Amino acid sequence: MSTTTATITAQVNKDKFPPYAYTPTEDRQLPLANPVMPPLFDGPTTINNFFGRVNWFQSILLTSTPLLAIHLATQTELQTKTLYWALIYYLTTGLGITAGYHRYWAHKSFDAKEPTRIALALAGSGAFEGSIHWWSRGHRAHHRWTDSDKDPYAATRGFFFSHIGWMLINRPRNRIGYADTADLKQDPLVRFQHKYYLYFAVTMAFIFPMVVAGLGWGDWKGGFVYAGLCRLVFVHHATFCVNSLAHYIGETSFDDYHTPKDSWITAIVTCGEGYHNFHHEFPQDYRNAILWYQYDPTKWLIRALSFIGQTYNLKTFSANEIQKGKVQMLEKRVDEMKRTLEFGKALDELPVYTMEEFKSLVSTKDKKWILLDGIMYDVENFDHPGGFKYLSTGIGRDMTKAFNGGIYNHSNGARNLLSSMRVGVIKDAVDFSCVYSKTESSNAKCVEYDNTLEPEKKKSQ
Repeated sequence: MSTTTATITAQVNKDKFPPYAYTPTEDRQLPLANPVMPPLFDGPTTINNFFGRVNWFQSILLTSTPLLAIHLATQTELQTKTLYWALIYYLTTGLGITAGYHRYWAHKSFDAKEPTRIALALAGSGAFEGSIHWWSRGHRAHHRWTDSDKDPYAATRGFFFSHIGWMLINRPRNRIGYADTADLKQDPLVRFQHKYYLYFAVTMAFIFPMVVAGLGWGDWKGGFVYAGLCRLVFVHHATFCVNSLAHYIGETSFDDYHTPKDSWITAIVTCGEGYHNFHHEFPQDYRNAILWYQYDPTKWLIRALSFIGQTYNLKTFSANEIQKGKVQMLEKRVDEMKRTLEFGKALDELPVYTMEEFKSLVSTKDKKWILLDGIMYDVENFDHPGGFKYLSTGIGRDMTKAFNGGIYNHSNGARNLLSSMRVGVIKDAVDFSCVYSKTESSNAKCVEYDNTLEPEKKKSQ
């Protein structure tokens, strides 16, 4: 047996403590540039191929249901009980998609007992968004090929396409990225629901909510119109927002390589699926929201079911790795802010003087320069909060001890200001290889107060 070893020269970014990566593979990827997407189809759309490129079933379903809902709602009284039932069933079918289709079947982020599996399958069917197998296969392809041409609902093709447009057409099968669904094909419940999907969908989307309202309080028509039709339109576009809105608004909290964003607005709309940047980074985590105050009813449901043994093996990603992503993105934003600020000239850009030249320029050229750690600073135009006497007595002198606690241990604000006052360095007095910008370094330079350094002390004695 032979082993091939690749030798890689590690190029560690010394500015990061500790270093994040030692190889190109470990290093973070730069944001994916907005790709120029190829045409949706392999050839132009003509009269001859137009009808074959339209997904007529989904087009009719997605355009007729909102039109029928608006028309029938204007002619149907909305009873209070029916309104409550519509809201409850909206949440039920929405969670059927988010907890069932999405986090359970598509991502395997937890395990569930058979009663919960059946309930999730029925609730998801009521959303009329395809079978478990069809939905999960497309979603796995979306995660594997995010933002590329192989992504079934790539956000890089525009908001409309990722929201609903992708369902209105039949793209060539070879243009959609591959996703393994062997586990779903072995699941008897998934196979059964896929085989009889239309029966499941029609029954759970329209018949079941109508029967509940009809037998419960005699509102058969209202049950069909509001808990069935209107509820379906709302749950459709709420869950569609996971593919569209969740890729457009919000923050890139953990990564900016792809388009997913974290947004509390999207979370409210989508039953907790709005923390989408987190989800794309850690897809097998059963949570979308990791903080207690973030809205994620899907997580709450999964967690609640675990208390009665209906869900188990709830998967969570390492907190350490989650925080790494967050810290790295925070650092990136800080670096972007730094680029807008002035930090003064670098030491190797400053003129070098001897100590004799420094003193000569102060005495003969009336330079208002002081010396700190071998660096010369021009304080001529600085209005010192302690009074001009503190500056005047330090001109032409080494004030390192006085600045660092001998008279006053100056604030970090004062130290930042120094960078804008640099005018030169003393020859052989500064180690150019040292960079004092690491917050991890201990600060051992503060000295004890020395009252003999006070400029008026001797005069007052």
